[in-house]
Amino acid sequence: PAGPMLRGNWNGVTLGSGSDVWKYWAELRAGKLTEDDWQGIEDGIARSFGTCMTMGTASTMAILTEALGLSLPGAASIPAADSNHPRLASASGRRIVEMVWEDLKPRDILSADSFDNAIVALNATGGSTNAVVHLVALAGRAGIALPLQRFDEIARRTPFLVNLRPSGQYLMEDFHYAGGSRALLAQLKDYLRLEAPTVMGGTLGEAVAGARVVNADVIRPLDRPLRAEGGLAILKGSLAPDGAVIKLTAAEPRLLKHRGPAVVFEDYNDMAARIDDENLAATPDSVLVLKNAGPKGGPGMPEWGQLPLPKKLLRQGVRDMVRISDARMSGTSYGACVLHVAPESAVGGPLALVHDGDMIELDADSRRLDLLVDAGELGRRRQAWRPRPAPYVRGFGEMFLAHITQADKGCDFDFLEGSGPTPEPEIH
Repeated sequence: PAGPMLRGNWNGVTLGSGSDVWKYWAELRAGKLTEDDWQGIEDGIARSFGTCMTMGTASTMAILTEALGLSLPGAASIPAADSNHPRLASASGRRIVEMVWEDLKPRDILSADSFDNAIVALNATGGSTNAVVHLVALAGRAGIALPLQRFDEIARRTPFLVNLRPSGQYLMEDFHYAGGSRALLAQLKDYLRLEAPTVMGGTLGEAVAGARVVNADVIRPLDRPLRAEGGLAILKGSLAPDGAVIKLTAAEPRLLKHRGPAVVFEDYNDMAARIDDENLAATPDSVLVLKNAGPKGGPGMPEWGQLPLPKKLLRQGVRDMVRISDARMSGTSYGACVLHVAPESAVGGPLALVHDGDMIELDADSRRLDLLVDAGELGRRRQAWRPRPAPYVRGFGEMFLAHITQADKGCDFDFLEGSGPTPEPEIH
C-alpha cells in the first residue's frame, strides 16, 4: 500500500484530508471563514506525500486488502513518510518472488470466506462506500458470487470500532500507533474466518496472532463500540430496486429516517448552475436528487454523490441533507448521501422518473428507499422517458458503454467476470 499522509494542521487544529476540506469549504460558502483562513487550511492539510489520512478509499482498501489476505501483515496503516515504509516495500518484493517459486496465486487465496472477512473489516472501520463496488468487481473476476445483500447481512452483526474521520475523531497516523490493521483484525477475530489463507502461506489467524490494541479510544473494544452495527447499509425499494448504499456512521442520525420533497438536478452541470440560486425551491427537509451520474450516465460513476448544500441553507446553519444519486462519493466524504442507486437513471431506472416535488422516503433501519408516487403516474412518466444520446459512438468510450455493468454488479466490464486462467496466445 502507498500509505497515508501525516496529519494536517491549521492554527493548532488537526486536519484530515478530504473530510476537513468538505467541512471548511461549507463554512467558507456560509461566510464563516475568510479567504485567508481557507488558504491556511489548503497549506496545512497535506503535509507529506501519501494517500488521504482519513478513512478514505485508499486506506479502506489497504485494510480490506490485508483482510482479504493479499498483503503483508500490518501493511495497511504504515504512514507513507515513515521509514518503515521502504522496509515494507522490500519485504513485499521478496515475498512476491517467493510466491512465484511456491506457485501461490491470488486465486489460491481469494474465497467467499476472504470476502466475508473484508466486509467485516469494511463495516468495523466505517470505511469508504467505494469498497462495495471494488469488492463486488474483484469477486466477479474471481468467479465468486457477492450479492449486495451479503454486505448488509454482515453489517448487521459487525460492530463499528474505528474512531476515524469522517465517521469519528482520529486519523490514520493515530490508527497506526494504536496497533493498526493487525490489531483491528485481532480484535475482530470472533467475526472473521481465521482459517482463510494469506500471501504469507499461512492463515489470517496466524497473521494477526499476538497483535493488540494500545489505544482503546482509536480502536474501540467490542464491549464499547462506536455503534453496535457496521458503518454501511444496503438500501432497496421502489427508487432502488437493485440496491443503493449509505454510510450510516457519517450522516446526521436525524436524517436516517426522513421523508421530504425532491429537488431534482438532471446532471452535474445542472446542479452546479443552480445549487446556489437564491430561488432554488429547497428547504432543510428537501431531498436533493442528482441524475445521470452513474456508470453509463457520468460516464464512469464520478464521485459527485456528496452534493454541495445550497448556500442559502448553509447560511441558515444547515450542514446535512438527504442526497440521492447514482454516483459514488469519496471515502473522505460524509453526510446523508444515498449512493450507487441501481439501476441508474441513464438506463431508465426509477431515478430517471423523479420530478421536483415528489416525496421520497428514506428509512435506514428498515433498509428502504422509496419514491412515493403512484404506479399510474410512474407508468405515464416511463412512457414519456427517452434515454439521452450516447456520448460516444466509437472507440473505447463506445466499448465502455456497451459492456460496463451497473453498480450492484461492480461497475466492471461484463466480459471480465468469471474464474479460471487466461492463457497466453501462441507465438511462432
